[in-house]
Amino acid sequence: MNRKENHMLRGFATVSYFAADLEAARKWYSELLGIDAYFQMPGYVEFRVGDYQHELGIIDASYAPPVPDGPAGEIIQWHVDDLPGSFKKLLSMGATEYQPPTDRSEGFVTASVVDPFGNILGIMCNPHYLEVLKKVSGK
Repeated sequence: MNRKENHMLRGFATVSYFAADLEAARKWYSELLGIDAYFQMPGYVEFRVGDYQHELGIIDASYAPPVPDGPAGEIIQWHVDDLPGSFKKLLSMGATEYQPPTDRSEGFVTASVVDPFGNILGIMCNPHYLEVLKKVSGK
């Protein structure tokens, strides 16, 4: 593929969540991820996450666009190696179940929670992710 061509949806770059208590959200995600935010400024913190160092941004909720009551928006599914263990850890940290672990066939399993700040956080066992990772990194 010619990289100079204009292709839509080239890959995941940044996902942003909102939190009324930005410091509490930074601490919660730091504990969940086992790392601290690598970038911080008033109203925003950012983590580099996973094999491809994707950006996870937390934005002060005062900057959020209007949304309907309750959790809303797209669900970003983060690949995890141990879905049951990851789901259990999220619940133990105060997240609430949004969608229970669900087998989608052929090794694809999804689940989602609502973090303590009202954001939907999806997790997934995704064989395709692992195939791509192996091709790209040899892992």
